[in-house]
Amino acid sequence: MVRGFSFKALSSVVQAVSGRFFNGRSPVSGLPGCGRGARAAALFGLVALTSAPAAAWAQAMPPELQKVWQAAKLPDAAFSLYVQEIGGPVLMAVNAGQPRNPASVMKLVTTWGALAGLGPNYTWRTAFYTDPGARIDEQGTLKGPLYLKAGADPNLTAEELWGLLRELRLRGVKNVTDVVVDRSVFGAVAIDPSEFDGAGDRPYNASPDAMMVGLGVVRLVFQPDRQARRWIPLIDPPVPGLRIAGDVAWSDAVCPGSPGVVTQVSSAGADATITVSGQAAGSCGEFSVYRLVQPQQRHFETTFQMLWRELGGTLGKGFREGKVPGGATLLTWRDSEPLSEAIRWVNKQSNNVMARTLLLTLAAETQGAGATVQSGMRALQQVLNGQGVNTTGWVFDNGSGLSREGRVTAQGLGGMLLTAWNSPLMPEFVSSLAISGVDGTVRRRLKADEVRGMAHLKTGSLRDVRALAGYVLGASGKRYVLVSMVNHERAAAGRPFDDALVKWLAAR
Repeated sequence: MVRGFSFKALSSVVQAVSGRFFNGRSPVSGLPGCGRGARAAALFGLVALTSAPAAAWAQAMPPELQKVWQAAKLPDAAFSLYVQEIGGPVLMAVNAGQPRNPASVMKLVTTWGALAGLGPNYTWRTAFYTDPGARIDEQGTLKGPLYLKAGADPNLTAEELWGLLRELRLRGVKNVTDVVVDRSVFGAVAIDPSEFDGAGDRPYNASPDAMMVGLGVVRLVFQPDRQARRWIPLIDPPVPGLRIAGDVAWSDAVCPGSPGVVTQVSSAGADATITVSGQAAGSCGEFSVYRLVQPQQRHFETTFQMLWRELGGTLGKGFREGKVPGGATLLTWRDSEPLSEAIRWVNKQSNNVMARTLLLTLAAETQGAGATVQSGMRALQQVLNGQGVNTTGWVFDNGSGLSREGRVTAQGLGGMLLTAWNSPLMPEFVSSLAISGVDGTVRRRLKADEVRGMAHLKTGSLRDVRALAGYVLGASGKRYVLVSMVNHERAAAGRPFDDALVKWLAAR
């Protein structure tokens, strides 16, 4: 708590920004049929196929898994599968060379590329500078502008920004004329959060920005007033220019789960109104909803101003874009958590905007400042090609998987997972994945004793896409790589097969 400012546990915010809340359309409709020239190889009674007629396809998996797949009533051509024992044979390969939309499973590619290309100890620096020789007088007035070099920290919280501003106050700075924000590490990367699916207030659609704070998200807290049978809304952070209108109806029902709250954001100049509606059961107790309310730049500025005032500082003219001049004096800085920690947020919680930021950071560090999505894709391609990963047919797009164009192949992704496993960076990468039945996006799946904790996985979900990839530890002590992707309008029907596949491997 900082002078009346409440900071929620960051994991809740990151979950709110995760792609698993997305319900947009996938680009896949009318998938092509099976190609010609299928190749088959018998492995322990199983047939590995990259493209084959349905009759042969059925032989590519054991009968118990065939039964689960057939129950889904999905066309075989909509499905890709690759399973290999680490250090051993390929067990299953179905349409494994067919490029498909992986949804958020694409984050495996981005996080591995960033980890391999930047190293586990890579950090992002956010720093304040002054003009060379600039003085701070006895009243705390800084002569000349205060420069802020944005370092593209993907996980800078409002609390951490407060700590950085407090370091300014400790160094005698109180009165600032203007703040020059240098975002030059990235080029033109801002997106319209409404462009993808029209849900511009949903955190999973957040735009990347070199000076992002709190993921660009505000938390709407609903406190129960049981005596009055009403909900009291609060905004966190309580920045000026934001207000809540409308009302969430009180219900006396037994808590049914997540409250049904609807929000609509409307802007008028620099101000914004969040109109709320819906209903929530009082028995559920206090709850929070996360929303994008302002553009990233505006969200940063209002948060900065609020925290600076709370620290006793003043700001005259406000903010402007610019660059830190050569020879500027470093005043204070903050280094982020290491990349090895950041990728845990990306993969376990499926955080889209952090994944986008990793892609851009890789480009900035390997190809120079002014990073764009295009330079990010080139940088990622170079890392994977240098490792010998087969990326034929792949399209990285923005690196998050929140895309209609993203494509990978099951066999190529399986090969990348094997490369990661055989790397000295394996522990950092594998620990970033969600653990079956324990945490992340699979904490509510695969909870049976025989499979709980036996798999490290990444899920992917768009309306027409379901994907799962990662590592499974078998009962024998052997470990397996799996990649499963379905692109079809009824792709959700493939989830029971994915769960059955993980259970089958865990029992081996």
